[in-house]
Amino acid sequence: MEAGDPAVMHPAVSSAGEIMSAPAITVPVGSTRTTIADTLTRHRISAVPVVDDSGQVVGLVSEHDLLAKTGDRADELMTTAVVSVTEDTAIEDIRHLLVDRRIRRVPVTRGGELVGVVSRGDVVATMATEWVCQVCGEATRGAEPPERCPKCHAGADRFVRQEQPPGA
Repeated sequence: MEAGDPAVMHPAVSSAGEIMSAPAITVPVGSTRTTIADTLTRHRISAVPVVDDSGQVVGLVSEHDLLAKTGDRADELMTTAVVSVTEDTAIEDIRHLLVDRRIRRVPVTRGGELVGVVSRGDVVATMATEWVCQVCGEATRGAEPPERCPKCHAGADRFVRQEQPPGA
């Protein structure tokens, strides 16, 4: 891949575990349509993993599923062909899944247990501005530096903007 390729991910971020949203918002298999809709709305998300009693992902219910499918419970509405990744899965591999399979999010598992979710937005965020703490080297992303370093608690004035490679 060339540096000018828009698919180039930020080199400081390499795996699902570094960008996933955690903990993942989930619903149990027996959740009602109303409960699922409330969960999506309250958390401002477009889909939610469905888990069984042992915490294993058994499906996913999206806004589309709520609008297009009949049924009253998660197990009647969910998509069961869920593609998941592990915390060690490379971001570039996740990007390929999201693009090639035309999916919007992938659950992240550790030993079969759900630990987070990576969405298209999480992958896009790897292309955002990165700030590096000059005290401890901790890197964070966002339009502005954080008020305090999450690692050493240095102030915002101790952060410098990390230059992005061309096309990143």
